[in-house]
Amino acid sequence: MSNPRSIGVFDSGIGGLTVVKALRDRLPNETIVYLGDTARVPYGPKSSDTVQRYALELAHMLMQKNAKALVVACNTVSSVALPLLTRKFSVPVIGVIEPGARAALQATRNQYVGVIGTRATIRSGAYEKALHATDNNVRVSSRACPLLVPLIEEGLLDDKLTDQAIARYLDPMIAGGIDTLVLGCTHYPLLTTAIARALGESIKVVDSALNCATAVRNLLDRQSLRADSSTNGRLRVTLTDSADSFLTIARNALQLDFGEIEIRALA
Repeated sequence: MSNPRSIGVFDSGIGGLTVVKALRDRLPNETIVYLGDTARVPYGPKSSDTVQRYALELAHMLMQKNAKALVVACNTVSSVALPLLTRKFSVPVIGVIEPGARAALQATRNQYVGVIGTRATIRSGAYEKALHATDNNVRVSSRACPLLVPLIEEGLLDDKLTDQAIARYLDPMIAGGIDTLVLGCTHYPLLTTAIARALGESIKVVDSALNCATAVRNLLDRQSLRADSSTNGRLRVTLTDSADSFLTIARNALQLDFGEIEIRALA
């Protein structure tokens, strides 16, 4: 059994391309349609009701493209809208939080996990809930890191200023004794090298984008939704407004080839 329909992936902007990169690496035969809501980014400061409304609009747009599964490549949306999306759509819906939390529990040795993300994701407590749902004894230290996304979007991936911001956020968590750190924002994998450098070798980094992609692969296998192995998977990118220079930064850093971008204005 094989299924040639596309995987629909959406995010509040372009950061979710880190999830797309992980999906391309793990599922090279799949066609992926990525939808980035560049017209309304960022979602972090917006209310839960607004984020849920936006998420439904984007999911409907992908379903119009005949998606066989929906991947929510946004921690903010995953934290407040995943149950709603699961109820509303008949196809499988996967977010980034549950896979990241599972991987963190498998990685930790001292049961002390750190989580970094946007203010909205940290405020939601979604990672703590996901971690404690499996292991109520695990300790969690969470930290909002609002400076990191702007630094990434300025292309300062390997820069002293970025290193200083990372140290400012992570040093208290390191001193507190975490042995595992979850990257709870899909932008953050672009800083994996800098973050790993700050943490040292004793603290493991959990990339929720990578673990989300693994979860998608496993789900497609379970439900016989994989594309045929002879298929040449494609990547199509649609944005709700023109993108700034970060699209070029992400394309180069992730080595993604997505050709011409479709701009689909929202009503």
